[in-house]
Amino acid sequence: MTNYPKATASPSATPGSGVSASVKFPEIEERILKYWEQDGTFQASIDQRSADAPGGAPGSNEFVFYDGPPFANGLPHYGHLLTGYAKDLVGRYQTQRGKRVERRFGWDTHGLPAELEAMKQLGMTDKTQIEAMGIDKFNDACRASVMKYADEWKNYVTRQARWVDFENDYKTLNVEYMESVLWAFKQLHEKGLTYNGYRVLPYCWKDETPLSNHELRMDDDVYKNRQDQTVTVTFPITAGDSELSKQLAGVQALAWTTTPWTLPTNLALAVGPSITYAVVPAGPNGIKAASADAPVTGTFLLAADLLAAYAKDLGYDDAESAEGAVVSTHLGSDLEGLQYQPLWSDFSDTEKYGTQNAWRILVADYVTTTDGTGLVHQAPAYGEDDQKVCEEAGIPVVLSVDEGAKFLPLFKHGDLHDIAGLQVFEANKPITQVLRAQGRLVRQASYEHSYPHCWR
Repeated sequence: MTNYPKATASPSATPGSGVSASVKFPEIEERILKYWEQDGTFQASIDQRSADAPGGAPGSNEFVFYDGPPFANGLPHYGHLLTGYAKDLVGRYQTQRGKRVERRFGWDTHGLPAELEAMKQLGMTDKTQIEAMGIDKFNDACRASVMKYADEWKNYVTRQARWVDFENDYKTLNVEYMESVLWAFKQLHEKGLTYNGYRVLPYCWKDETPLSNHELRMDDDVYKNRQDQTVTVTFPITAGDSELSKQLAGVQALAWTTTPWTLPTNLALAVGPSITYAVVPAGPNGIKAASADAPVTGTFLLAADLLAAYAKDLGYDDAESAEGAVVSTHLGSDLEGLQYQPLWSDFSDTEKYGTQNAWRILVADYVTTTDGTGLVHQAPAYGEDDQKVCEEAGIPVVLSVDEGAKFLPLFKHGDLHDIAGLQVFEANKPITQVLRAQGRLVRQASYEHSYPHCWR
C-alpha cells in the first residue's frame, strides 16, 4: 500500500504540531484524490468483497447500483453536484456494510437534447430537414456528438470525491440496453399492466414534441402574456326524449372560448352541477356581433350570474332589463345529457370518428362563473380537463391538426375549407368569420392571458 500523503507544515505552523496554521483544503483534497487513483482504493473496495455471501445464494452479497444517467452532451451543473453526493452516500454506506458495490456510471444518450445538439451542429431548423437527410444518417450524427462532454463529466464527478466506475459505463444507445428496455416493457404488457390512451400536454410545434412538466417550470419566461381573440358562440339545443329537452329545444346555449381554433373539434359542452342557468330571449337592440346577412335571434342559455356581463351583447340596455326578461332557470345538474346542434359536420361520421356520444351537455365540477358564460366548450384533444370529462362520457379524442399544428386537409371540403393547412393561431380569424356568417357569433373580443411558450 502506498503511504498516505501527509500535510506539510508551514513556517507559521504551531511548533510541534506538524499542522499548518493556514490549511489549503483544495490542495489536501487533490492529494487525497491522487492517492486514491494511485492506490486503486475504489477498485480495492470492490475486489476485496465477494458477490456471494458465505453460505448464501450467488450474488447475495452484491448491492447493484447504476448511476445516472445524465445527458452526455450537456455540461454538469450545481444540481448534479447535489444529487451526486446523495448517490455516493448510498454506495459508500453499503460498501461499509461489507457489500460488493460496483457503481457503474451511465449516460443518457437518447431524447431531444441529443437531437437538438446534432441539429445545431448540422445547421438544421426543423424535422423536414432530418427526414430529407435520412433518419439513419441523422442518428449517426447524434451518436458522434452525444459524448461531447464525457471528459468534463469525468473530471467533475471525480473532483467531487465520488467513487464511480467510468471504465465499464453503460450508454442508452447500446443495442443491449435498448433491447433490455423493450424486454422489460414486453413483460409488463404480457401481464396486462400497460394501456394505450391519450394525455393532453403543452406542445412545441417547431420540434413536434410535447413539453415536460419540468420544462414548464424551468424558466419564468415559459409562460408569457399574449393577446388572443375570444368568441362566444351559440349551440342550439335539439329535442330529445326528455321533457326538458323538448321544452328547451331551439334554445341556444352560449359558450365562450379563448381558443377559437379548437372549435372545429368541439364535441361537448360542460356545465357546473350546482350553477343556476337562465333562459333569456334576445333583447330589443339585437345582437351587435352578428352579421347583417345572418342575424342572431331567438333565446339563449347561460349562467344566471353572468347574464349581467352579457346584457348588452344580447340586445339589452342594462343588466336589470336582461334579468327581467328571464323566461326560466335550471340547475346545471338538470341539463346533463341534453343534445345540441354541432357547429360543423366535419366529424359527424360517427362510425369513422366514434362520436356517437358527442354534442351533448356534460356536468363537470371544474366549471365556474368566474368568466365566460358558465358553459365550457369541450375539445378533448386540446384541453386536459376537457379530455378527462369527455373520456368519462365515452367521447373520443379527435384530432384536427398535424404534428406541425397545421389544420388537416380533411377541412378542404367543408364549411371551414379556408383553414386547411393554416397554423392554429392563423386560423382564428377565418373561423370567426365563418361563425359570424352562419349566425353563430354573439361576442368577439380581445383577451390577454398567460400562455406557455416553448423555451427551445
